[in-house]
Amino acid sequence: MTSAVRWTTGFLDSPSRGAESFWQFVTRSGLSPRRGPGGEVATLLPVDGDAYLRVQVVGDGPARAHLDLHVEDVAAQARRVVGLGAVVVRDEGGSVVLRSPAGLVFCLVGGAGGPVVPAAGPAVVDQMCLDIPVAGFDAEADFWAAVTGWERRSFAGSEFDYLVRPAGMPLRLLLQRVGGPAGMHVDLAAVDRVAEVERHVALGASVVRVTPEWTTLRDPVGREYCVTDRVAFA
Repeated sequence: MTSAVRWTTGFLDSPSRGAESFWQFVTRSGLSPRRGPGGEVATLLPVDGDAYLRVQVVGDGPARAHLDLHVEDVAAQARRVVGLGAVVVRDEGGSVVLRSPAGLVFCLVGGAGGPVVPAAGPAVVDQMCLDIPVAGFDAEADFWAAVTGWERRSFAGSEFDYLVRPAGMPLRLLLQRVGGPAGMHVDLAAVDRVAEVERHVALGASVVRVTPEWTTLRDPVGREYCVTDRVAFA
């Protein structure tokens, strides 16, 4: 299957700027000049490689995450994605905001992005987890595989599937079966999860739960995310 996706960008959407410095320190990034009509958007600038994470003040809660897919022809891809079952929320000309069949909001945007993935370091955000209600999981997972053109695979005996990320793509898409509403959250791959979680707590995060393979935390504005035992960009 051919992929139309040229790059991926993860957005951390918040009702205020309250967690921006937290995410700068967590990702060891700089912050770009603000842009947008009200200065609501800024990019987290990695030490090396190309940017793929942004912070955005959206004016309403709860704090959350969403995904931008960079494509060459936004209008044509929007028509294709609507044919797969998405609904257009807003057409902004150079970008289109859509909602997936399960209710996940995402954007199609122009521009190639990339192409250099930053070095991993001790920990790095390298995954967007799509939290999908169990009842509609297979249909939604197939929708995302069709949208991206990435092969869907399963982890035997777990609640997770994933889409095979092409080489040079910064964010992998993990698909998780959940009992609650649909949503998205970011995951970090860490060389030393315990040390990384301690660093986040010192910066203002709180621990929600600990499992044998990952720790779920909540950032200063209440957004949940995970630190995992994984090899970055694998």
